[in-house]
Amino acid sequence: MSAGVRALLERHGLAARRDLGQNFLIDASIAERLVTLAGVEPGEGVVEIGTGLGILTRALAARAQRVITLEIDAGLVRALRSEGALPPSVTLVHGDALKADLEALVAEAGSRVRVVANLPYAISAPLLRRLLDLRHRLVDWSVMLQRDLAMRLLAQCGSRDYGSLAVLHHLTVYAEKCMELSPRCFFPVPQVRSTFVRVRPLSQQQVGPAELAQVESFVRAAFSQRRKTLRNALRGSDFDASAVRAALAAAGLAPEVRAEELAPETLLALARSLART
Repeated sequence: MSAGVRALLERHGLAARRDLGQNFLIDASIAERLVTLAGVEPGEGVVEIGTGLGILTRALAARAQRVITLEIDAGLVRALRSEGALPPSVTLVHGDALKADLEALVAEAGSRVRVVANLPYAISAPLLRRLLDLRHRLVDWSVMLQRDLAMRLLAQCGSRDYGSLAVLHHLTVYAEKCMELSPRCFFPVPQVRSTFVRVRPLSQQQVGPAELAQVESFVRAAFSQRRKTLRNALRGSDFDASAVRAALAAAGLAPEVRAEELAPETLLALARSLART
């Protein structure tokens, strides 16, 4: 399989780019399984982030009514177009997922839309955050992540990996690990294992769209210095020290409590309490 990948890249004078974190999925059978795990159904639209060599794109197109796939690498876009590598139901867009109007792409893809993505590590966390803002427009999203980031996303209160990423997701979505992939499923072979995670918006939202940024500001400050108490971690932020002490007392929390000891709902209540001061 990797020989065919190398041949395609060589025909177009391309190579996997380390600066873009490119590790291409090369196993078509794995791609088909990922589409099943993502829950893609006939009649639906899919926005794919990271076309790569188009293996997952073709598997998505075999199931979905329409696929809009976004690829940052102009060389890959030219190669895929010149090879006629993608089915007619696929629209290939050259663009940066961190800058593109994802909401417009979702609207173009249809009325019932999922996102599927194989994310480079460097942009995974910020893109996951962007997807939270689209939760009102998406059925769900399924993402390939490096395993350590997936562990942070899925972490429970009190665990070593528990932090702001997990808190924001616990408050807005249900995330589950679907599959772990061997490095051999990719080219070039990465040094880490990958985890495929499916994320579904909660039917009853605890945090409204306008409130999420405010809660995020508090949670990021709370976890900014993990070895410190919550009160001390917030001291270097814009939160008033006396207001923090009062909020902790009102919630029945000890002054020495740390953010990692608090459930997402407790952190949400503290964020709301401080927003009123």
